Amino acid sequence: MRRRIGRILAWIGGIVVVLTVLIIVLALQSGEEPVPDQVILTINLEQWVAEHVPDDPFAKLLADDVLILRDVVGALDMAATDDRVVGLLAQGGGAPMGFAQVQEIRDAVLSFEKSGKPTAIFAETFGELGSGNGGYYLATAFDRIFLQPSGDVGLTGLAMEHPFVKGALDSLGIGVQMDHRHEYKNAMNLFTETEFTDAHREASAALLKSMTNQMVLGISRTRVTTPEAVREIINRGPFMGASALAEGLVDSLAYWDEVRELIKREWGKETEFLSVGEYLKRTDDLYGEGTTVALIYGIGAVHRGKSNYDPAYASTTMGANTLTKAFRSAVKDEDVRAILFRIDSPGGSYVASDAIWREVAKAKQAEKPVIASMGNVAGSGGYFVAMNADKIVAQPGTLTGSIGVVGGKFVTTEFWKRLGITWDEVQEGDNALIWGSGAEFTPEQWAKFQTWLDRIYEDFTTKVGEGRGMSQADVHAVAKGRVWTGEDAKARGLVDELGGMKTAMRLVREALKLEADAPLHLKVFPEEKTLIDMILEKGLIRTLGHGDALIKLAAELQPVFRFARLMGQQRQILEMPPVDVRLDE
Repeated sequence: MRRRIGRILAWIGGIVVVLTVLIIVLALQSGEEPVPDQVILTINLEQWVAEHVPDDPFAKLLADDVLILRDVVGALDMAATDDRVVGLLAQGGGAPMGFAQVQEIRDAVLSFEKSGKPTAIFAETFGELGSGNGGYYLATAFDRIFLQPSGDVGLTGLAMEHPFVKGALDSLGIGVQMDHRHEYKNAMNLFTETEFTDAHREASAALLKSMTNQMVLGISRTRVTTPEAVREIINRGPFMGASALAEGLVDSLAYWDEVRELIKREWGKETEFLSVGEYLKRTDDLYGEGTTVALIYGIGAVHRGKSNYDPAYASTTMGANTLTKAFRSAVKDEDVRAILFRIDSPGGSYVASDAIWREVAKAKQAEKPVIASMGNVAGSGGYFVAMNADKIVAQPGTLTGSIGVVGGKFVTTEFWKRLGITWDEVQEGDNALIWGSGAEFTPEQWAKFQTWLDRIYEDFTTKVGEGRGMSQADVHAVAKGRVWTGEDAKARGLVDELGGMKTAMRLVREALKLEADAPLHLKVFPEEKTLIDMILEKGLIRTLGHGDALIKLAAELQPVFRFARLMGQQRQILEMPPVDVRLDE
């Protein structure tokens, strides 16, 4: 009886919580104020700007105040022609975002400036005892840069450090049986090498050179100097505040309260500060009217099944079932005229990538143009899902390509013996344990494995050729598992245009033969759900009470989870090699 009463009380309590949350949400929505007559738009560029927040309660809780990239770009575009907005003031310094995302927001700021409205950014520091390349690169899009007197400018140049664990695995008695197609597909080098191979070093150096050139050229244009001068400054960095001012890297030394007071005096004493997030809430839906275009997100590693969010890794995955269903729904929707496919993915499962590729092809057959827009990364399986689109757009710094395949397994028999643990097995079928970690491949199994790698590489490169209108020889020349920047990928025919979401939307209009300024209604597929929807649908009342504790625990354990996942990834297929370019620390 006590249990029954307890369950009834818990059920009633759950309903009360849900109703309370609903009332609060409705009250907040109904209490929105209009945009004041004169506002200074503000944005915090030291916080995470997300590509997309998935339909997951933990993700929604974590991203409650997170800005979405498409909204930031759209808000700045709208504010440029809004007479109520007199200028843009940002806080920056450490940009927790990838190189291509920095470029996307940088482009949006430069576009805003074309309206003639002033822009300024304040930073406490650009790298405190660390590099601040990304934060400073982004800051140079603004008219004026204010630095706290105690701050630094860590403009020191880009670097790439890569760990190699072969020595550790050897000492533990863990063998590695992996292979790839071809020499630039270096994801397995983490386990099989002790330093860069020639191909690995060549590709990594080319990436850094291309990204550095982009950063140097961008800084030189907006700070009105020469690329040679910027390179010379980089070689002498980092700089303390006074030195940064003397070098012309910043315009003034001041504290945040001083900057706000100065901006108010110069831009209008009657102005009010209004954040981008609040501005969006008080204005009409950015993409709510016009020709309907499906917006489908492909974010995270590609795998079979549904897309999901993992709080342990703070990561999203691109599930084939979710993406293929989204494409089919968009094709069936009579209002949808085209599909905008936004991708940020290092790749993953070959068969999952192929299933998504198939739906892109079917959408084109249904005469619904598909425009792929790439974020920070579109490598391996992430490029596979995009390569059949009508047009592909990438930022100059988007990590692109990695057309190849890698796979294999660990052999752990000796490792377990050293721990005093032995294994035994029975099997039916000569190859029942082909992927087992108890023994190396037999010669026959290794031959099958090589055939498998050849088949996938042949299929991948053939489909690249069909999608991009390239010969097999030309595809192979730019494939071999190599990662390119978007700029270099465009020069080699893998990308059509450089830019971000705005460029992709322009290509959508061109594909549909619309006017250049025709409004677009971006309809997200699968349909986005609110946190309240998910609570009601999934019955997550009991978990919400422990949400903060679980999130904090997951964050603390992330390094352990990541290493465990690396050791568990024995059969990587279309996974891009790890590329970690040091922008900010």
